[in-house]
Amino acid sequence: MKSANLLLAGAVTVLAATATVHAQSSSIPAFKSWPRGASPAEIGQKTASRFIATPHTNFNRTTPPKVITYPETCTWYGALTFAKVTGNKALTQKLADRFEPLFGSRDSLIPVPDHVDYTVFGSVPLELYMQTKEERYLKIGKMFADKQWGPPEGKRVTAESHRFYDKGLTWQTRLWIDDMFMITAVQSQAFRATGNPMYITKAAKEMVFYLDSLQQPNGLFYHAPDVPYFWGRGDGWMAVGMSELLRSLPKNNPDRPRIMEGYKKMMATLLKYQAEDGMWRQLIDDPNSWKETSCTGMFTCAFITGVKEGWLDKSIYAPAARKAWLSLIKYINSDGDITDVCEGTNKKDSHQYYLDRKRNTGDLHGQAPLLWCATAFLR
Repeated sequence: MKSANLLLAGAVTVLAATATVHAQSSSIPAFKSWPRGASPAEIGQKTASRFIATPHTNFNRTTPPKVITYPETCTWYGALTFAKVTGNKALTQKLADRFEPLFGSRDSLIPVPDHVDYTVFGSVPLELYMQTKEERYLKIGKMFADKQWGPPEGKRVTAESHRFYDKGLTWQTRLWIDDMFMITAVQSQAFRATGNPMYITKAAKEMVFYLDSLQQPNGLFYHAPDVPYFWGRGDGWMAVGMSELLRSLPKNNPDRPRIMEGYKKMMATLLKYQAEDGMWRQLIDDPNSWKETSCTGMFTCAFITGVKEGWLDKSIYAPAARKAWLSLIKYINSDGDITDVCEGTNKKDSHQYYLDRKRNTGDLHGQAPLLWCATAFLR
């Protein structure tokens, strides 16, 4: 009975929040008047509920993880931000309940912050701190953010770790484009939670280093310097990472113009490669490549954020974001799982390797962007 009441309270809260946001978004016609079952509030609630019902999961979703992996972190963070923008305190409580065992019997699930994929976990306790004001969350989250800028330590340290650290970058730098969400998410969160500009200032410098090192003349990014392919989700991490950073980066930050330049250049090229139905492809510039949902969600989120923040022309990018969203949600099945999600993918210098990646259903790499989009629409 208690569970049913919580769900009812959550549903009422979502409806109330939707009405408020509808009024706030009235200047963007493309972001209102959704078909039944297609609104960001409805999809966000459905996806968040699906996440709550999903146990801690490894990449293959068949074996329990040794530690919490970054796709779960990204989905958890998305569900928390969705709970915040909808004022759904019942949802926030359920997401906090998921964390509670990590303070005790299941603390071994907390990853060691010695790699970008593990350090991003700090974004979750930092969000929980901002919503609950419980200091125990801040302590964990701040430790993760601080370790990223501290001296190299642990079994993953290499000669390159020291070289990057000596240049004022994080020792976890590896020049994979995935990093530019993993680093910016936790550091932006640390700035939001503490107000200390050090976190976001360092993240901005790191972003400029990646832009200068990896962005190609057309605005897109190779997966890594030695892998000359525009892999959808890899570029998706970059697109969301830039928008996440810019959303909180102070206007007077000296690196802001360079990051905004890189962001707008990427958005213009993504618009060019958007398919007629609104989707994007596993290899962005290959018209014979299959349509992939995780990158579509990420690019959609970056478009929405740019329109809402006034960085992008709303007459052009708002309709494109709407088209993408309405196409993307058609891939959600009756269980609340999104289909056609590229499996976890390391870099490889092979065009065919990317085309042959398995298409997963319910993979958290794809669930997370749905929540990010819902939040961006409603923020």
